[in-house]
Amino acid sequence: MQTFFTPEQLSDPLTARSNKVLRTCVHCGFCTATCPTYQVLGDELDSPRGRIYLIKDMLESGRDADEKTVRHLDRCLSCLSCMSTCPSGVNYMHLIDHARIHVEKTYRRPWRDRALRWLLARLLPHPGRFRLALMGARIARPFAGLMPDRRLRAMLEMAPRHIPGPSRDDDGQTFASEGTRRARVALMPGCAQRALNTDINAATIRLLRRAGCEVVIPEAFGCCGALTHHMGREEDALHSARAAIRGFLAADAVAPLDAIIINTSGCGTTIKDYGAMFQGDPMEADARRVALLARDVTEFLDVHGLPERTRETGSRVAYHSACSLQHGQQIRNAPKSLLAAAGFQVVEPENPHLCCGSAGTYNLLQPELSAELKRRKVGTLEVLGPQIIAAGNIGCMMQIGSGTGIPVVHTVELLDWATGGPPPAALETA
Repeated sequence: MQTFFTPEQLSDPLTARSNKVLRTCVHCGFCTATCPTYQVLGDELDSPRGRIYLIKDMLESGRDADEKTVRHLDRCLSCLSCMSTCPSGVNYMHLIDHARIHVEKTYRRPWRDRALRWLLARLLPHPGRFRLALMGARIARPFAGLMPDRRLRAMLEMAPRHIPGPSRDDDGQTFASEGTRRARVALMPGCAQRALNTDINAATIRLLRRAGCEVVIPEAFGCCGALTHHMGREEDALHSARAAIRGFLAADAVAPLDAIIINTSGCGTTIKDYGAMFQGDPMEADARRVALLARDVTEFLDVHGLPERTRETGSRVAYHSACSLQHGQQIRNAPKSLLAAAGFQVVEPENPHLCCGSAGTYNLLQPELSAELKRRKVGTLEVLGPQIIAAGNIGCMMQIGSGTGIPVVHTVELLDWATGGPPPAALETA
C-alpha cells in the first residue's frame, strides 16, 4: 500500500511504525475470510482491510477521528485472526493499537460511552474494586431487564453467581518446588482473573511445583496494562506496565528467573509486546527483558514437561483456543498435546480460528455483536458432545460459560487434576 506521510509526521515513532505496517498491506482481502465481525456484518469497513483504509486516511490526513471511523474501529475485536491469515505479514495489532490511541486523544465520545469506559478502566484492573462491583452487580442482576442501556445490562448479566474471596496464593511470596528444583519462575497473578476465579492461579501453582518449579508471586502485583491498552488509554496502560516490569525484575534480581508464567492469554500477548510498547522509552531494555521471559503456562510446560499423571481421566474435552493465544502468540498445539498427554480425549470445534466474542471488554462495549459470536461459538462446541470445555483465558471462560450448561474450565485446572490436584470446582457443581 502506498502511503504519503510527511517527514514531520514520520518523526513520531508510532506514525513511523504504522507507516511500515501500512506499506506491507497488498489489499489481497484474505483477512476478510477469517474476520469474525465481517462474517456477521458483511460490511467491508468491518473487515481488517476496510479498517486499514480508514486508519490510513485518518492518520495520513492528520485529522481527528470521526464518528464513522470510530464506529467501525470499535467493532474490531483485536482477535488478530487476520494476522494469522495475512500472507504479507501485516502487523495489524500495532496498527489498531495506534488507531485506538489516536481515537482516544482526538474524539469526544458521547457522555455515556465516556462514563462506561472510565468506569471499566477504574474497576477491571483492580481486583478489590472489581470484586465489590461484581457483588453489587449480582444483587442488581434480577433487575437487568429494566436497564435502558444494553451495555449496562451486559455488565449485570456478566456477574457470576459465585464470587470468590481474595486468595492468599496471589500475595507476594515464593512457593518451593516439590522435589528437585528444575526452574525458578514468576507467576503473573492477573487482575480481573483474581476477582473472577481464584482456582486458576491455585491450580497453576500446584502444577508448576509438581513439575519442579520454584514459583514466585511478585510483591503487590497489579495489572499488566492489557485492559486499558486495548481501550487506547495509553498513559494508564504504560503506568500499569511499568509497575509490572518493576515487579518482575525485582523477583529476577533476587535470583534469576527462567520464565515469567502467564495463565491469562490476553495478558500474555500484551506482555510479549512490551518491547514495542516501550520503544524509545528509558525502560525499553527492561521491557524487552520481561517480554523475552514471558511464557504462556502451556508453552512453558510443553517444553519443560508435565508432572507424572496420577489418575486416568478419559473425559471428552472440547478445546477452545483463545484468540490471544492462537493468533496473538501463535500457540496452537501445546495446550491440545498437553491435554492429550494428561489422558483427555481432545476435540476441537469447526472454525476454531473464530472469536467467541469476549475479547477483553468487547462483550461489555459491543454486547449485540458479542452475543452473536458467543451463540455461534457455543453451537460449534456443543455439537461435539463434550463433557468439559477447556480454554486458556478467563474472558473466554466467562463468555462461553454464560451460554452453555457444559462445565468450562481452564486448561491448567485439567492438567493439575490429572497429575494429582483436586477436581476443578466447575466439574463438582455441574
